[in-house]
Amino acid sequence: MRQKIVAGNWKMNLDLNEGKELLINILDSDISDNTQCVIAPPYIHLSGFKQMLSHTKLSLGSQNCHQQDSGAYTGEVSAAMLKSVGVEYVILGHSERREYFNEDSLGISFKVNNVIKHGLRPIYCCGETLTQRKEGEHFETIRVQIKNGLFQLNEMELLNCVIAYEPVWAIGTGETASPEQAQEIHAFIRKTIAQEYGDMVADNISILYGGSVKPGNAVELFNCPDIDGGLIGGAALDAESFVAICNSF
Repeated sequence: MRQKIVAGNWKMNLDLNEGKELLINILDSDISDNTQCVIAPPYIHLSGFKQMLSHTKLSLGSQNCHQQDSGAYTGEVSAAMLKSVGVEYVILGHSERREYFNEDSLGISFKVNNVIKHGLRPIYCCGETLTQRKEGEHFETIRVQIKNGLFQLNEMELLNCVIAYEPVWAIGTGETASPEQAQEIHAFIRKTIAQEYGDMVADNISILYGGSVKPGNAVELFNCPDIDGGLIGGAALDAESFVAICNSF
């Protein structure tokens, strides 16, 4: 059975005290054992949060990393460094990284390789813009992103990955892909993987939906057969909302 995962991407929000307060409120809530919940805060929180998350059901994630282990890369953080503070998941290729920092799938593939080399789990993001969807390019856009970002991996390495489909037009806009639209793309991603790696790999990789997921729509989205959880943005900054989404299965 595929793992059910809900990952909260805090993005560039919350200072040290605000972040601790939010995490304490999440930890004081009752979260289902059926879902793997991941907290991905800014870098400043990671070391301290690992101590707070010990002996809990939650895992720690990072929002990005560099593709090299070390070197003269001012301002960057490596997978090796993240592992040393207890990170288990790393979000890679988020649409904001692609748009604002000019990251492309081929460059992200090197980050994927390095994250896996250090025994961490990539959450690889893919998704189309509104223009690409309107012009009927969304399937090809996602196929190329999956191919260029992940198909350098062998079967076992790919099974260690999580994929997050995030329609760019639904991130932070309040717009959400309908369950039918989301399911269609998730099924397409699974089919794309099956064509390259076979049904066993495709059937066992977790694919998350990211795009204005809220407690009010999470149950309907998560009931779709190929949606295995969510990559949560704004709602992850509210403990009650995030926990409700985690419990939506």
